[in-house]
Amino acid sequence: MRLIIVSGRSGSGKSTALNVLEDNGFYCIDNLPAGLLPELVERAMINTELTQLLIAVSIDARNLPGHLERFPQLLEEVRAKHIHCDVLYLDADEETLLKRFSETRRRHPLGSPHRSLAEAIEDETVLLGPIIDLAGLKINTTNLNLYQLYNAMKLHLLHQPEPSTEFLIESFGFKRGIPVDANLVFDVRCLPNPYWKPELRDQSGLDQPVAKYLAEQLDVEEMFQDISKYLLKWLPRFTTSNRAYVTIAIGCTGGYHRSVYLAERLGHVLQQSLKNVQVRHRDLS
Repeated sequence: MRLIIVSGRSGSGKSTALNVLEDNGFYCIDNLPAGLLPELVERAMINTELTQLLIAVSIDARNLPGHLERFPQLLEEVRAKHIHCDVLYLDADEETLLKRFSETRRRHPLGSPHRSLAEAIEDETVLLGPIIDLAGLKINTTNLNLYQLYNAMKLHLLHQPEPSTEFLIESFGFKRGIPVDANLVFDVRCLPNPYWKPELRDQSGLDQPVAKYLAEQLDVEEMFQDISKYLLKWLPRFTTSNRAYVTIAIGCTGGYHRSVYLAERLGHVLQQSLKNVQVRHRDLS
């Protein structure tokens, strides 16, 4: 079993951190009363419905003060059960936290008519002291955007240094419409069409005679070189923005010859330098 405890001052990015963990297979619980931590672990260990015991909980200033004071003892109880437990603490400078609360118009959990936002943020630091001291990983989100926080967590907490974007090269025919999930669309209808060769009409871009015919066309080769250079340069940039899926659609008239041939070639080239590259032919049956 693996347990990750997420904490930090309000506005530092705890919700984003939980979303990252949930996307990576963790069962996430927001605002867990700290006193329930040992019981949660016990119940999870005997729950046979969980095939992978990956749990993440958020424990922060919304807890009862007495529970937060007991956090070191509660954490020791959990680790005594031989649980792989990490404590992640997120923070940002006070100016940034004040700005984030002003932009979102959220109320601080320690706010009151008799306490300013700045005072609430300062008091929160004291309240979370027992967790800060035990945090194995601390991330300052002052200058991090959502994607940079995502990458920092994957690198330091999930041990996934490389983003896991899945790329799909999909051939299609314009006469049946553009794929609705396409992120990039390349129109190759300007290329010589094997359909007008009677001996090639009933074959597809997967068949050797059609592939041979298209490989001999200078325009086809130029189109392939231009598209492949573009994709090899720019697709890696998509991974830095943590896109889960990117679909590159290659379209000809019917989706049988030119688009199929180019999708196959492009898929082969991209698989040499990128992970998780698949090729699909929408209109081939």
